[in-house]
Amino acid sequence: MIFGKVDDPDNVNFNLPPDHLQTKEVLSRYPSDQNLEVYVGCAKWNKKDLKGFYPKGVKDELAYYATQFNSIEMNSTFYNMPGAAQVDVWANKTPEHFKFFPKITNSISHFSRLKDVDQAVEMYCDAISHFEDKLGSVFLQLHDKFSPNEWPKLEYFIKSFPKGIPLAVEVRHEDWFSKAEIADALSEALIAANQANIIVDTAGRRDMLHMRLTNDVAFIRYVGANHAKDYDRLDEWIERIKVWRSQGLQKLYFFVHQNVELESPLLSAHFIKGLNKALALDIPVPKMGSVGSLFD
Repeated sequence: MIFGKVDDPDNVNFNLPPDHLQTKEVLSRYPSDQNLEVYVGCAKWNKKDLKGFYPKGVKDELAYYATQFNSIEMNSTFYNMPGAAQVDVWANKTPEHFKFFPKITNSISHFSRLKDVDQAVEMYCDAISHFEDKLGSVFLQLHDKFSPNEWPKLEYFIKSFPKGIPLAVEVRHEDWFSKAEIADALSEALIAANQANIIVDTAGRRDMLHMRLTNDVAFIRYVGANHAKDYDRLDEWIERIKVWRSQGLQKLYFFVHQNVELESPLLSAHFIKGLNKALALDIPVPKMGSVGSLFD
């Protein structure tokens, strides 16, 4: 089963819930008159997943992708520990403004379940530090069976993670969201460390829409349901981001997925166009293949 996938999206209430009370208070600590830093991208750059996105003849997928998007959520680093040489290759294929958001390797998050991983974390951080200014944030995605019973390991990880590398955390076990005491503990630890609390918008796990920010970053992983509602859902996100911006949001990291990857570039372009209009931004709108702008 694909995480968060449902058989019939028509039965899902896709409305965004109200913000957690803590979100406004956290954002109030930041100025509301600064420019919003926005990065929007897909989860992958390969042709197999992004069908129809690349013009004929494109040989270097990442190099072309980086001409259309300003960021990428890197799932490839989840499956294999990256090396410095490989990071240099990725970075050198992209323009100056581009940023990478690599996922922490599963040997740390899933196989070791954060136990005795200091050396592995050091190895990972040494490698991804080669992105230099092109590093947006790394993110930790925990196994959906990693429960609050293992909180001490996560608490230590958050407190000990290298301070020079931005981190965002995604928990999946239902108890992280249903038990207020542990949700508060996680939130307070992230606030203390100035790290981001990832929000996931996916059909089958509406509890992961906790709407609880822990610093000036909104790190959102949006999963389309391959359904007509996907575009309306993005429009609602734009309205919520407008509110957050007025309250002090400084950085938006928004990554578009689909359970069956067909329209991620289309959804991303729709979102970027709407965000540009709503917030008077000028983020380039991706093109589809060789036909020009998706909205021409």
